[in-house]
Amino acid sequence: MPNFCAAPNCTRKSTQSDLAFFRFPRDPARCQRWVENCRRADLEDKTPDQLNKHYRLCAKHFETSMICRSSPYRTVLRDNAVPTIFDLTSHLNNPHSRHRKRIKELSEDEIRTLKQQKIDEAFERKQATQESNENNEQNTVSEEGGEEQEEKAVPLTLEERENKDYLKSLFEILILMGKQNIPLDGRNVDELPEGIFASDNFQALLEYRINGGDEVLRKRFEMTAVNLEYCSKTQQKQMLDICENCVREETLREVRDSHFFSIVTDEVVDIAGEEHLPVLVRFVDDSHNLREEFIGFLPYEADPEILAVKFHATITEKWGLNMEYCRGQAYIVSSGFASKMKVVATRLLEKYPQAVYTLCSSCALNVWLAKSVPVVGVSIALGTIEEVCCLFNQSPQLLVELDNTISALFQDNDEKGNELKKICRSQWTGRHDTFEVLVDLLQALVLCLDAVSSDLSVRWNNFIVGRAFVLSSALTDFDFIVTIVVMKNILSFTRAFGRNLQGQTSDVFFAAGSLTAVLHSLNEVMENIEVYHEFWFEEATNLATKLDVQIKLPGKFRRAQQGNFDPDMTSENYYKEILSVPTIEHIIQELKDIFSEQHLKALKCLSLVPSVMGQLKFNTSEEHHADMFKNDLPNPDTLSAELHCWRIKWKHRGKDIELPATIYEALHLPDIKFFPNVYALLKVLCLLPVMKVENEKYGIGRKRLKAYLKNTLTGQRSSNLALLNINFDIKHDLDLMVDTYIKLYPDKLEFQDCIPSNNSKVTDD
Repeated sequence: MPNFCAAPNCTRKSTQSDLAFFRFPRDPARCQRWVENCRRADLEDKTPDQLNKHYRLCAKHFETSMICRSSPYRTVLRDNAVPTIFDLTSHLNNPHSRHRKRIKELSEDEIRTLKQQKIDEAFERKQATQESNENNEQNTVSEEGGEEQEEKAVPLTLEERENKDYLKSLFEILILMGKQNIPLDGRNVDELPEGIFASDNFQALLEYRINGGDEVLRKRFEMTAVNLEYCSKTQQKQMLDICENCVREETLREVRDSHFFSIVTDEVVDIAGEEHLPVLVRFVDDSHNLREEFIGFLPYEADPEILAVKFHATITEKWGLNMEYCRGQAYIVSSGFASKMKVVATRLLEKYPQAVYTLCSSCALNVWLAKSVPVVGVSIALGTIEEVCCLFNQSPQLLVELDNTISALFQDNDEKGNELKKICRSQWTGRHDTFEVLVDLLQALVLCLDAVSSDLSVRWNNFIVGRAFVLSSALTDFDFIVTIVVMKNILSFTRAFGRNLQGQTSDVFFAAGSLTAVLHSLNEVMENIEVYHEFWFEEATNLATKLDVQIKLPGKFRRAQQGNFDPDMTSENYYKEILSVPTIEHIIQELKDIFSEQHLKALKCLSLVPSVMGQLKFNTSEEHHADMFKNDLPNPDTLSAELHCWRIKWKHRGKDIELPATIYEALHLPDIKFFPNVYALLKVLCLLPVMKVENEKYGIGRKRLKAYLKNTLTGQRSSNLALLNINFDIKHDLDLMVDTYIKLYPDKLEFQDCIPSNNSKVTDD
């Protein structure tokens, strides 16, 4: 559907011009200035939301200095941009003509006010121009953008139209491959007999389309030498980059319209042999739905300071997000990466204090804490647990064998045995009580793996037998047993707290108030570590005895002593100093960091949710905690009065009216528009990564990411194709992709970069 310019006497529309069209701003004050400058009386009674949704102004009504064109596919306005160029007199030449956009006649006072505004705007434009001139590169881009914004596009020649149609066909194939998760390369060349040629997947689809009747492609390749490639790897990469950027831009545009957002990263993944960091963004869309969308991969850097710089540059410069609007950040990391991502969080907090560092709702607190512990034994134990879970999930026969082993061990407690069987068929490594489950399961796991590794029949393949032997040895190592027992006992103090954080909105609110008690308990353990560790070590030795495991110091520790071994060093003292003490100290500090004063103040504002208000007997004081969001409110001066009305509304509700239990329900109330400050607060609060996405269909970005990584071999993964596959339902503009490619690579249209390939030719029907 084309966009029409809302300016008086302007007949431009998006389908007839390459000009950019801009929405009216949501900010009431700035939107009012746009309406006043337009001089359209029929727009004065419309709300900023209505104007933003239904009306546009083309770029011809803005000074060049007000427009930023950072790339061929993204044109944006400066934050203070106001339209100033209008034709308000041409309609007078034909007084009998009908005008849909009626121009408002101004009084003398309004004329004087308008003149003063123009003087002020001229001064602002002068300052903006001076700032622009300081950056020569930006100035050059701005000049080029001005030349491109001609009102009348030059008619395309026949050759140019054919080039566009040809490129459109190539883009359609690449988008299809991305959405269907088809890798670019086909068979491995090394797997083919000598002299045998097989097309890669891109060439095969191209040939199929030609033979299926695509005359544009057929004509192009009939006129091309048969020893030229259809599309070189370089050109494919260039086109895929454009596909990725255009699809990502659709999501980023919604994020910018929403203003506020949060950044979340997932575990580091391997993309074609290189480590990458998946990045997701949280925002509330125009329909008041909290969404979590995948927006791309960021190359991982070993140096945390370099990673922090590149992370910030990618988000702000490459993706064009304003970090001043970031209200939350969370990082789900594998063992060993936690300290580096914490540096990234710290650097962002130094620049943007309101980008609150929080836990992510999709990761259990205890799992997150365990992965962050800087003890090698804990990292090794976590890796072993993941390998055990993965092995059993790969083989239904192994799960049946484990069920039988559990049944034999828990003959006297069927309820416990059935519960463990059910847990084994889930992703139990992500539970709040992972270590408790593992301690209960350990004997069954060891007996099952021993039985598999010693089975002389052909029931199990060599891979399963080999892995069973290795993992059984790892599980019966005393170092592993002590580690999981100590972690189980330490994390028992945070288990209920973490479970509440992933509960309902009221659970999260009251969990924030219980943090002090959790820290008090952990500090008490630290003060009496001798006593607590003695009990933990006794539990570990009892479990080791049950499994017939020798109680001893780790071999690597004894070898490191090289004759200087201290005879007074016992296993109990060793594990106290190397495991228990540093783990408790780290968890206490990590809880203080992740639940900062600012984070806790934000969570206290959850008392805005009516169900929480009800549990507090409507005796709440959100205004004391909402100061941190004061600049995010449309009318901060009226906040106190508005909150009072909000409480009265729910306190004196009808008997048949239920209190909304979540932020999602509150945001979708029909009369929420009458409480603009409350709406703004709720919108920012639900962006905090610790808050779960209530409606699952809006949080599928992470699930699709996991599915892509699970279903795609490491060597066949592509960051470009991954974005297309994960965001397959996002609309794409083929014409925009083609135009962008032509602007960026005008010299690529005649196959200058094609590589000779004697096997690459089209067969006639």
